[in-house]
Amino acid sequence: MFILASQSPRRHHLLAAAGYTFVVRVPDVDEAPLLSESAGDMVRRLAIIKAQACHDPSLAPVSLGADTTVFIDPFHSLGKPDHADHAIAMLSSLSGRRHWVSTAVAVVSTTRLASIVVTSCVQFRTLSDSEIRAYVASGEPLDRAGAYAIQGGAGHFVQHVAGSWTSIVGLPMAETSALLASFQLTPE
Repeated sequence: MFILASQSPRRHHLLAAAGYTFVVRVPDVDEAPLLSESAGDMVRRLAIIKAQACHDPSLAPVSLGADTTVFIDPFHSLGKPDHADHAIAMLSSLSGRRHWVSTAVAVVSTTRLASIVVTSCVQFRTLSDSEIRAYVASGEPLDRAGAYAIQGGAGHFVQHVAGSWTSIVGLPMAETSALLASFQLTPE
Protein backbone atom coordinates (compact mmCIF):
# COMPACT_ATOMS: atom_id res chain seq x y z
CA MET A 1 0.00 0.00 0.00
CA PHE A 2 1.11 3.56 -0.66
CA ILE A 3 -0.18 7.14 -0.45
CA LEU A 4 -1.36 8.68 -3.69
CA ALA A 5 -0.77 12.44 -3.44
CA SER A 6 -3.38 13.39 -6.03
CA GLN A 7 -7.05 14.23 -6.28
CA SER A 8 -7.14 13.24 -9.96
CA PRO A 9 -9.88 10.67 -10.61
CA ARG A 10 -7.97 9.60 -13.72
CA ARG A 11 -4.90 8.66 -11.69
CA HIS A 12 -7.09 6.88 -9.11
CA HIS A 13 -8.75 4.86 -11.88
CA LEU A 14 -5.50 3.91 -13.65
CA LEU A 15 -3.86 2.70 -10.43
CA ALA A 16 -6.95 0.85 -9.18
CA ALA A 17 -7.46 -0.81 -12.58
CA ALA A 18 -3.85 -2.03 -12.41
CA GLY A 19 -4.54 -3.62 -9.01
CA TYR A 20 -2.68 -1.25 -6.69
CA THR A 21 -3.84 -0.51 -3.15
CA PHE A 22 -3.46 3.09 -2.05
CA VAL A 23 -4.92 5.78 0.13
CA VAL A 24 -5.55 9.24 -1.31
CA ARG A 25 -4.23 12.43 0.24
CA VAL A 26 -4.63 15.77 -1.52
CA PRO A 27 -1.49 17.91 -1.46
CA ASP A 28 -1.76 21.64 -0.87
CA VAL A 29 1.05 23.05 -3.02
CA ASP A 30 1.63 26.11 -5.18
CA GLU A 31 1.65 24.83 -8.76
CA ALA A 32 2.87 28.07 -10.36
CA PRO A 33 5.81 27.59 -12.73
CA LEU A 34 9.12 29.15 -11.81
CA LEU A 35 10.74 31.74 -14.06
CA SER A 36 12.60 30.10 -16.98
CA GLU A 37 11.57 26.61 -15.86
CA SER A 38 11.07 24.07 -18.63
CA ALA A 39 7.91 21.95 -18.75
CA GLY A 40 9.83 18.81 -17.81
CA ASP A 41 11.58 20.49 -14.89
CA MET A 42 8.30 21.97 -13.67
CA VAL A 43 6.35 18.69 -13.64
CA ARG A 44 9.24 16.86 -11.95
CA ARG A 45 9.50 19.55 -9.25
CA LEU A 46 5.75 19.53 -8.64
CA ALA A 47 5.49 15.72 -8.53
CA ILE A 48 8.27 15.63 -5.94
CA ILE A 49 6.74 18.42 -3.85
CA LYS A 50 3.34 16.70 -3.91
CA ALA A 51 4.78 13.32 -2.88
CA GLN A 52 6.80 14.93 -0.08
CA ALA A 53 3.84 17.01 1.15
CA CYS A 54 1.70 13.91 1.61
CA HIS A 55 4.37 11.51 2.86
CA ASP A 56 3.31 10.01 6.20
CA PRO A 57 5.24 6.89 7.27
CA SER A 58 2.63 6.16 9.96
CA LEU A 59 0.05 5.70 7.19
CA ALA A 60 2.14 4.06 4.45
CA PRO A 61 5.87 3.69 3.81
CA VAL A 62 5.78 5.34 0.38
CA SER A 63 3.97 8.23 -1.28
CA LEU A 64 3.50 8.87 -4.99
CA GLY A 65 3.00 12.31 -6.52
CA ALA A 66 2.39 13.22 -10.16
CA ASP A 67 1.95 16.27 -12.32
CA THR A 68 1.01 16.76 -15.98
CA THR A 69 1.38 19.69 -18.33
CA VAL A 70 0.65 20.41 -21.99
CA PHE A 71 3.01 22.62 -23.98
CA ILE A 72 3.73 23.86 -27.48
CA ASP A 73 7.26 24.93 -26.63
CA PRO A 74 9.28 23.71 -23.62
CA PHE A 75 9.12 27.03 -21.77
CA HIS A 76 5.41 27.75 -22.15
CA SER A 77 3.12 25.31 -20.35
CA LEU A 78 -0.58 25.79 -20.96
CA GLY A 79 -1.66 24.72 -17.48
CA LYS A 80 -5.36 24.36 -16.68
CA PRO A 81 -7.86 26.92 -17.97
CA ASP A 82 -9.19 29.48 -15.50
CA HIS A 83 -12.54 29.88 -17.30
CA ALA A 84 -14.35 28.96 -20.54
CA ASP A 85 -12.75 31.68 -22.68
CA HIS A 86 -9.31 30.56 -21.50
CA ALA A 87 -10.17 26.97 -22.50
CA ILE A 88 -11.32 28.19 -25.92
CA ALA A 89 -8.02 30.05 -26.38
CA MET A 90 -6.01 26.98 -25.36
CA LEU A 91 -7.86 24.63 -27.68
CA SER A 92 -7.61 27.15 -30.52
CA SER A 93 -3.83 27.26 -30.01
CA LEU A 94 -3.69 23.43 -30.24
CA SER A 95 -5.95 23.17 -33.31
CA GLY A 96 -4.14 21.66 -36.29
CA ARG A 97 -0.89 21.51 -34.35
CA ARG A 98 1.49 19.16 -32.72
CA HIS A 99 2.02 19.62 -28.99
CA TRP A 100 3.60 17.73 -26.13
CA VAL A 101 2.33 16.36 -22.84
CA SER A 102 4.77 15.72 -19.99
CA THR A 103 3.84 13.78 -16.89
CA ALA A 104 6.21 13.35 -13.98
CA VAL A 105 5.90 10.75 -11.27
CA ALA A 106 7.79 10.90 -7.98
CA VAL A 107 7.93 8.22 -5.31
CA VAL A 108 9.17 9.11 -1.83
CA SER A 109 10.03 6.99 1.19
CA THR A 110 11.82 7.98 4.38
CA THR A 111 15.20 7.12 2.85
CA ARG A 112 14.73 7.49 -0.90
CA LEU A 113 13.32 9.65 -3.68
CA ALA A 114 12.95 8.57 -7.30
CA SER A 115 11.25 10.35 -10.18
CA ILE A 116 10.64 10.05 -13.90
CA VAL A 117 9.29 12.32 -16.62
CA VAL A 118 7.49 10.89 -19.65
CA THR A 119 6.82 13.15 -22.63
CA SER A 120 4.45 12.24 -25.45
CA CYS A 121 3.61 14.06 -28.66
CA VAL A 122 -0.01 14.66 -29.74
CA GLN A 123 -1.20 15.94 -33.12
CA PHE A 124 -4.65 17.56 -33.21
CA ARG A 125 -6.62 17.87 -36.41
CA THR A 126 -7.88 21.34 -37.34
CA LEU A 127 -10.87 22.17 -35.15
CA SER A 128 -13.74 24.46 -36.06
CA ASP A 129 -14.78 27.24 -33.70
CA SER A 130 -18.13 25.53 -33.18
CA GLU A 131 -16.42 22.23 -32.22
CA ILE A 132 -14.22 24.03 -29.71
CA ARG A 133 -17.16 25.95 -28.21
CA ALA A 134 -19.32 22.82 -27.97
CA TYR A 135 -16.52 20.91 -26.26
CA VAL A 136 -15.90 23.74 -23.80
CA ALA A 137 -19.66 23.99 -23.12
CA SER A 138 -19.56 20.32 -22.02
CA GLY A 139 -17.48 21.43 -19.01
CA GLU A 140 -14.92 18.68 -19.51
CA PRO A 141 -11.95 20.96 -20.34
CA LEU A 142 -12.16 23.10 -17.22
CA ASP A 143 -9.97 21.04 -14.88
CA ARG A 144 -7.63 19.55 -17.44
CA ALA A 145 -4.08 20.36 -18.44
CA GLY A 146 -4.26 21.92 -21.90
CA ALA A 147 -8.07 22.11 -21.62
CA TYR A 148 -8.75 18.61 -22.93
CA ALA A 149 -9.18 14.97 -21.96
CA ILE A 150 -7.81 12.56 -24.57
CA GLN A 151 -9.83 9.74 -22.96
CA GLY A 152 -13.01 11.83 -23.14
CA GLY A 153 -14.71 14.12 -25.59
CA ALA A 154 -11.46 15.40 -27.09
CA GLY A 155 -10.39 11.94 -28.21
CA HIS A 156 -11.77 12.61 -31.68
CA PHE A 157 -9.55 15.72 -32.01
CA VAL A 158 -6.43 13.54 -32.03
CA GLN A 159 -4.86 12.50 -35.34
CA HIS A 160 -1.70 10.92 -33.95
CA VAL A 161 0.00 10.08 -30.67
CA ALA A 162 3.68 9.25 -30.25
CA GLY A 163 4.44 8.03 -26.76
CA SER A 164 2.46 6.88 -23.76
CA TRP A 165 -1.33 7.22 -23.97
CA THR A 166 -1.70 6.73 -20.19
CA SER A 167 0.85 9.50 -19.62
CA ILE A 168 -1.38 11.85 -21.62
CA VAL A 169 -4.31 10.76 -19.45
CA GLY A 170 -2.22 11.67 -16.39
CA LEU A 171 -0.07 8.72 -15.27
CA PRO A 172 2.39 6.74 -17.44
CA MET A 173 1.49 3.28 -16.17
CA ALA A 174 4.42 1.23 -17.53
CA GLU A 175 6.94 3.63 -16.05
CA THR A 176 4.94 4.13 -12.83
CA SER A 177 4.71 0.35 -12.29
CA ALA A 178 8.48 0.02 -12.74
CA LEU A 179 9.10 2.89 -10.33
CA LEU A 180 6.78 1.38 -7.71
CA ALA A 181 8.40 -2.04 -8.19
CA SER A 182 11.78 -0.46 -7.37
CA PHE A 183 10.19 0.33 -3.96
CA GLN A 184 8.92 -3.29 -3.68
CA LEU A 185 5.34 -2.23 -4.41
CA THR A 186 3.39 -4.38 -6.83
CA PRO A 187 -0.29 -4.81 -7.71
CA GLU A 188 -2.25 -7.00 -5.32
